[in-house]
Amino acid sequence: MGRAPECATLDQLITAVRSGESRVLVVHGAPGVGKSALLDYLEDAGAGLRTMRAVGVESEMELPFATLHQLCVPLLDRLPVLPAPQRAAVETVFGMRTGNPPQLFLVGLAVLSLLSDASESGPVLCLVDDAQWMDQASAQVLGFVARRLLAESVALVFGARVRTQHLLGLPELEVAGLHKADALALLESTTHARLDPPIRDRIVAEAKGNPLALLELPRERTVTQLAGGYGLLQTDTLPTRIEHSFLDRIAVLPRQSQLLLLVAAAEPIGDPALVWGAAEKLGVTPGTALDDETDQLVSFDVRVTFRHPLVRSAVYRNAEDADRRAVHLALAEVTDARTDPDRRAWHLASAAAGPDETVAAELERSAGRAQARGGMAAAAAFLQRSVALTIDPVRRAERAVAAADASVRAGDPAAARRYVDIADLDADSELLRARTQLVRGRIAQAAGFNNEAPPILLAAAQRLESFDMDLARETYLLAWGAAAWGAADAENLVTISETIRELPPPQGNPRPIDLVLEACALLVTEGLDTAITTLRQAMDALVDLPVPDVLGWGWAACGLSPAVWSEQIMIETYSRAAEVVRAAGILTELPIYLASLGAATSLIGDFTAAAGIVAESEGLAAATGIPLAPYTTLILTAMQGKEDEAAAIIAATIEQASADGQLTGVTTAHWAAAVLYNGLARYEEALSAARASTRIAQLVVSVWVLPELIEAAVRVGDDTAAHEALDHLVAAAEAGDTDWSHGILARCRALLADEAADDLYRESIERLQHTLMRPELARAHLLYGEWLRRQSRRVDARRELRTAYDMFVTIGMAAFAERARRELLASGEKIRKRTVETTENDLTPQERQIALLVGEGLSNPEVGARLFLSPRTVEWHLRKIFTKLSITSRRQLRDALPHAE
Repeated sequence: MGRAPECATLDQLITAVRSGESRVLVVHGAPGVGKSALLDYLEDAGAGLRTMRAVGVESEMELPFATLHQLCVPLLDRLPVLPAPQRAAVETVFGMRTGNPPQLFLVGLAVLSLLSDASESGPVLCLVDDAQWMDQASAQVLGFVARRLLAESVALVFGARVRTQHLLGLPELEVAGLHKADALALLESTTHARLDPPIRDRIVAEAKGNPLALLELPRERTVTQLAGGYGLLQTDTLPTRIEHSFLDRIAVLPRQSQLLLLVAAAEPIGDPALVWGAAEKLGVTPGTALDDETDQLVSFDVRVTFRHPLVRSAVYRNAEDADRRAVHLALAEVTDARTDPDRRAWHLASAAAGPDETVAAELERSAGRAQARGGMAAAAAFLQRSVALTIDPVRRAERAVAAADASVRAGDPAAARRYVDIADLDADSELLRARTQLVRGRIAQAAGFNNEAPPILLAAAQRLESFDMDLARETYLLAWGAAAWGAADAENLVTISETIRELPPPQGNPRPIDLVLEACALLVTEGLDTAITTLRQAMDALVDLPVPDVLGWGWAACGLSPAVWSEQIMIETYSRAAEVVRAAGILTELPIYLASLGAATSLIGDFTAAAGIVAESEGLAAATGIPLAPYTTLILTAMQGKEDEAAAIIAATIEQASADGQLTGVTTAHWAAAVLYNGLARYEEALSAARASTRIAQLVVSVWVLPELIEAAVRVGDDTAAHEALDHLVAAAEAGDTDWSHGILARCRALLADEAADDLYRESIERLQHTLMRPELARAHLLYGEWLRRQSRRVDARRELRTAYDMFVTIGMAAFAERARRELLASGEKIRKRTVETTENDLTPQERQIALLVGEGLSNPEVGARLFLSPRTVEWHLRKIFTKLSITSRRQLRDALPHAE
């Protein structure tokens, strides 16, 4: 990132070597600045070249020729071609023979000869990393070789922290810190918590663009530690040796200077006015605190920055507790309570020597403000600190419940468990214990769909009825969602649904949650026929569901949208919900919405967009440590016809989901397998997978798999199984009563019809043309074409099969495209096999996502908010996108990108 000039230099080096020239380069810079990454880039750019790599090892610096031995071992088979003195020199220094130590000149000449001989059969790339730790003998020999490479196709590249004596005078590439824009992009790409701009800017300034420092900073921090900078100082991950070197310098400073450093370390923004204001309250003045030694550690300019990013933490962590409290109190006194109440509250909390109800209450108010502006991680941090300062057990329990809830929503389930345990110990009322149980259910749910969450949430809902019916109804819906979309215990789902139906009817006009609850219960206890009217009303309400409701129970309700057979509602519901949750920063639930949105996007045939959603989901799962079931990947790879990749994911998912009792995972995996094998025309396997999927009474997938079962059963001649499946499909599709449901139903009926087949296929195509379901429409054309060919209507068959083939290729459904191509050949059509189009013009999934959003008119900050990227990162990606698409402006994106209809 941000290394375009350096990479260009390395590319030129590789080009020169490929053309028969020699090149030498010393890549040098500070530790962590990215030298090894550039050497890795060079190795990748030199694909096809014979590459040898060595690394200087500090512990081997006293071993002569240690680094040279690493580099030359692959060339030792060429020793016989060397002149005898050279061969003897190499064999002696590498311990292959005994003898007197040879002259280094002779060893260098031998290595030069070996490289020259190796280059006769192709260019050679030699990479030596951590060259500052080469033993002296190796450094002398390689320095000698580097200065004598002339006409050989050899590149010799060193990566070093400093230019050692033996490498002086060689061509060099200095690697400095990243520019601010790229440093910000790198920091924010690894930090999923929202950082206040001043905090972020200070981190970047102190890191001086060093990529390793920027990458390591958030690595061991939780999202609550990072939020707002409030927890950046509470860490135990500093490299001890470097920290001690700074502490030794600090220890000899005057007391006034040490206090000034501590004030600067404790003030997270780096505001000089605040730092000097607090210092003055402690009796510290510039005249008494600043000298040359202080200036070497901290700089006072527009922003207060430490000379090295580790100085700040070293100062803070090793200060006396009393000094830290005094400094924070001084900072609180100079922080404006009106313009920055939250940071003032944090300083007051850090200044507290023990429990303090006034400060705890202020922290609680700060949490409310943070949550209101979408800073869930900051809210969790405030609440956690508030708990620590609360002495009254009842208030502590209430704040602990709130801290646990905010923590799990912010993606820190480990912290949530700690605080819910505190709440359990101190809770003295049934209401508080019920709220604690609700949070435990949320924590269990955050760990992935499982059998643990539904009964916990059900019990919490029942306990809440006596105190807060609105919260109880919301909790019932969460319990229903946990049981419906995850757990394999059908009894749980039935019990929850029956309990919901026994609830007293809501007063006044039904709210969205009332409609959703009723629809959920009816769907399970009475079936789709009875529930469909209420379901449609509920789905209409979900499209414009208020943000608090989306955040509270939206995930449980949105999964119902496919049941009404409306792809438009399905896409709109998932898209808006994901946008709301993303904006709120609730990282534990966002992957659920993204998985649903990715699956829906795959179903309408926009595979590149679906791949982008998968990439975002995987990044979130990695950041939060919450397991992510690969449902979108299952469906996407199956529809693409990638047999090896899909089969491996399907098998792994079935094994894992079965062990965890995850109904959705098992059903979805078998459904994906049925799609895959129908595309590959392996109908026995498709039928087996479809049957396995329908054995589990999952609310949506077990219906969607019926068309796969019918198609496979007809192809293998099992009409009984096909008719049984059709009977089940008729009830669901007719209740749905949409073009999608009727189009699929007509297509399946046509498979089992005789004289009416022609009309049914035409009806299917006509219906599906009015939907977004391009893959289903293409399959209707394929089945119609196959039927026409068997009826000996070859001209008509070729028309339908060509349409199907073209659609499959455009969408990216390789297996179905090949099935259509074979049918065309059988009908007498001569057709050239086409490669399935990627429709992404070599864009990566993330680049494709950014391009689509910018093409829709979103600004860089808006795109960044959607994808957890900084605006600078978006701009960096856009430059690459413009180059790949050969365009120059944002306005050209819409025309440059292929779109799904």
